[in-house]
Amino acid sequence: MKYSIIVPVYNRPDEVDELLESLCSQTLTDFEVVIVEDGSQKPCKDVCDKFASILDLHYYNKENSGPGQSRNYGVERAQGEYVIVLDSDVVLPNGFLAAVEKELQEKPAAAWGGPDAAHPSFSPVQKAISYSMTSFFTTGGIRGGKAKLDKFYPRSFNMGIRRDVYMQLGGFSKMRFGEDIDFSYRIVEAGYKPRLFPDAWVWHKRRTDFQKFFRQVFNSGIARINLTKRHPGTMKLVHLLPTVFTLGVIGLLMLFGLGLCNFLFNADHMTAAIGFALCELSLIPIILYSIIIFLDSSIKNKSLWVGLLSIPAAFVQLMGYGLGFIEAWWKRCVLKQDEFTAFEKNFYK
Repeated sequence: MKYSIIVPVYNRPDEVDELLESLCSQTLTDFEVVIVEDGSQKPCKDVCDKFASILDLHYYNKENSGPGQSRNYGVERAQGEYVIVLDSDVVLPNGFLAAVEKELQEKPAAAWGGPDAAHPSFSPVQKAISYSMTSFFTTGGIRGGKAKLDKFYPRSFNMGIRRDVYMQLGGFSKMRFGEDIDFSYRIVEAGYKPRLFPDAWVWHKRRTDFQKFFRQVFNSGIARINLTKRHPGTMKLVHLLPTVFTLGVIGLLMLFGLGLCNFLFNADHMTAAIGFALCELSLIPIILYSIIIFLDSSIKNKSLWVGLLSIPAAFVQLMGYGLGFIEAWWKRCVLKQDEFTAFEKNFYK
């Protein structure tokens, strides 16, 4: 058997149903599916039973240990030459595995990853969040599968690796967030060169509301500091930009508040005029950035409503990450707390 598809699941039976449905339509069929239930209160066994006669499917239920350890559990029981790790909230186009096969036949790879996209059926909020995670104007395109400001590292929503390499490196660490990037770094540090397979893309649902999305990117900001501690020298300019953006927005809002106070509560006309000017100047960069996001997203998504929703999505993505980064920097670099005790509530059970 050539491919083993590993999917950790936590309380998402409906998503697993859609993923397995899409696997039934693959044009290449030399694969098995390993579903690892990570201590869910809402198990997906009934869903898996529905596909048991259609797919070469193996279902395991274990105590909760996080997605990384659940992937390791699945890989230990897999039979394929290559392991493909997917998140439970992705749906595959019919030619996904065929695209992977084509890339490997043209040029062998020890590890690879593919991009993601928003499906037409996704909600406007999901499309806006997908835009904010892949756009050049928010992430520099490092997750969009196109031109990048940083070297490509596979992510666990769509990652492939030779099984022997996976076992050699010990799989994913016990990190609860950022564990996929940590694994990618260890792959590179071991001398392998992960490749981007641009045609092996998936539809990725991501979060369904801005509150959940904020928590996700906040944890990503925390994970960046933890990853830098584990892998010195991996911090790049692109990783600092959300924090710079966050501090810039906070500074502009403080300037706006100062100007507004001078304008409203100062009897001196000159001081009031200066306050009004400060209000205008502080809002111009925020408004210009919002216009860029609105126009770019509206064109790409062919929807003014998605374009409008992409404005708060972009600010949540950048500022959530930036605030997480700042908190982690304070705890890890200033207070000198270790990774596990500083963020036990966020990452570890």
